[in-house]
Amino acid sequence: MSDFELSSDFKPTGDQPEAIRQLTEGIVQGVPAQVLLGVTGSGKTFTIANVIKNVGKPTLILSHNKTLAAQLYGEFKSFFPNNAVEYYVSYYDYYQPEAYIPSRDQYIEKDLAINDEIDKLRLAATSALLSGRKDVIVVASVSCIYGMGNPSDFYNNVIEVKRGMKIARNVLLRQLNDSLYVRNDMAPERGKYRVKGDNVEIHLAYSDNIVRLSFWDDEIDSIEELDPVAMTRIGEYDEYRIYPANLFMTTKETTLRAIHQIEDDLTKQVEFFEETGRPIEAKRIKERVTYDMEMLREIGHCSGIENYSRYFDGREPGTRPYCLMDFFPEDYLLVIDESHVSVPQIRAMYGGDQARKKNLVEYGFRLPAAKDNRPLTFDEFMQLTNQVIYVSATPADFELQESEGVIVDQVIRPTGLLDPLVLVRPSTNQIDDLMEEIHQCIEKEERVLVTTLTKRQAEELAEYMLDQDIRCTYIHSEVDTLERVKIMDDLRSGLIDVLIGVNLLREGLDLPEVSLVAILDAGHEGFLRNTRSLTQTIGRAARNVNGRAILYTDTITESIAKTIEETERRRTKQLKYNEENGIVPKQVVKKRQMSDLLGANEVTNEGKIDKAALAAAEFNTKKKYVVPEEQKSIAADPILQYLSKEQLEKSIANSQKLMEQAAKRLDFIEAASYRDEILRMKELLESKTK
Repeated sequence: MSDFELSSDFKPTGDQPEAIRQLTEGIVQGVPAQVLLGVTGSGKTFTIANVIKNVGKPTLILSHNKTLAAQLYGEFKSFFPNNAVEYYVSYYDYYQPEAYIPSRDQYIEKDLAINDEIDKLRLAATSALLSGRKDVIVVASVSCIYGMGNPSDFYNNVIEVKRGMKIARNVLLRQLNDSLYVRNDMAPERGKYRVKGDNVEIHLAYSDNIVRLSFWDDEIDSIEELDPVAMTRIGEYDEYRIYPANLFMTTKETTLRAIHQIEDDLTKQVEFFEETGRPIEAKRIKERVTYDMEMLREIGHCSGIENYSRYFDGREPGTRPYCLMDFFPEDYLLVIDESHVSVPQIRAMYGGDQARKKNLVEYGFRLPAAKDNRPLTFDEFMQLTNQVIYVSATPADFELQESEGVIVDQVIRPTGLLDPLVLVRPSTNQIDDLMEEIHQCIEKEERVLVTTLTKRQAEELAEYMLDQDIRCTYIHSEVDTLERVKIMDDLRSGLIDVLIGVNLLREGLDLPEVSLVAILDAGHEGFLRNTRSLTQTIGRAARNVNGRAILYTDTITESIAKTIEETERRRTKQLKYNEENGIVPKQVVKKRQMSDLLGANEVTNEGKIDKAALAAAEFNTKKKYVVPEEQKSIAADPILQYLSKEQLEKSIANSQKLMEQAAKRLDFIEAASYRDEILRMKELLESKTK
């Protein structure tokens, strides 16, 4: 199969047809870079899906976080159910990189937890790319620019079997072992195989299914794919490709060659430390690397083996590592979603990685070769691109420069909704005016977002509103994803009427109930109040038919003027289209709660949970975090007895997290106080249960 089959009940509307036509023509004509300026709710994902169908090229869709990548994966999977749509993100549920802090003489060992399901999806992505199929879409996070195994080594370990093929069973088993499959006849699982009489059952590393090879003497008699639970036959094949069980492939010869090179570099590094009068570093590097080499000789693996990747890949010092982009053919399409965020993130990843590795090498924890296990530099990334579509509602200067200023506009929404009406009001008495607006929104059962310049201002404003009986909370950057999502659900359901934040309300919040966005001190020119930030913040009210934005300022800055001009341009175009086509704007209705998105694939393009960063539902005696009255989980002793069982359980969970955070900061006194608090609450919970 080489053609993309787009499956959708909808047809392109608004300015989608023109955007699809322009982007398709640009790719066909070989234009290296284009910009799709698509506003919130305009159907950017559907436009890109149509472009992919038209050009028929393998496509890499790049997102700046895992959650958004998962949402895009679900959408493209629904658009192309008969094609290879794959998901490639970092497979760590938790990752603490190895580091050394010289000022404290503190070495931090690497700690991680690998998500087995994501590992399977990563293998499925690389397998699909090497299968020769052209109808492949890979949705990836920016982690795809990190180093990985050589595509040639991976491809060379692909096992091809055919019905009627002459091959000794033991030869096949050795090939499976070389492809890093492990024999387990008792309890096989993903990445393992078992032998039952004349049958070899392979639990594929990149799929949930099982491949059964049946032998007749030294001939493959049949090739079947089985359901892993019912063990019923899904399909029968004349030939089949079995892809390796790991992205990092190597051979015994390669390992021995690598060990010799590591020994040579170790000798040089020890001599360097001794000549510069650093015996401690010399002793440290010798002990650590010698132990690693012993592990490599004995079991072919060691902790931190990725730091020796250059030796296994056969790369010269300073050369770039292989990455996912090396698995794509030369003529592929790259789509960078939310490019104004993704591009700077790609640009910054190399510098952050090298800063950490520098100390590890300088103080004898790693050989200099560890620096070559790294993400791509931005120049290396750009050299690997072919044709790029930058997707953003507010493209940055880089994207505009790359596309030579040519922008494909998509500002009309299928629902007919307009960009919010922008109002400018003086900052004098801005809080009093805002409170009046909030009360009006509450009466209409609508929600409000407020942005401030500082975190302290957000805290104080939240506290003031609480005293005025306004149910509110403010955004806190350290709150984990699940708590952020819970607060968003509370906002949508009406348990919270107002969200207050600093920089985290700019984009990604898909909240149709929000009819008002208020920007305090909008005239303070800078990062938080530049044109891009203001436009993104205002766009949060674009999902509501009554959407408005109020900018409180005594000065019309250049950024404000440009923002108003761009918003009016969009509104004029949207109004004209609605009038010409007799469209009445329709309020967006979303039945799914935000908390459902974490476990779902098919979600809207704008529901980017990871950037919401909504405040924890925690309200202590200092009123640092504010939640509605019925949601309070207060751990202070005087009110413990009035809490319900559910509130106690929630408060225990919150205190547990705070205790762990205090322990990580080495603030054991605070951690102990939380521990005592947890014990008291557990005792009370037991009494209530009885």
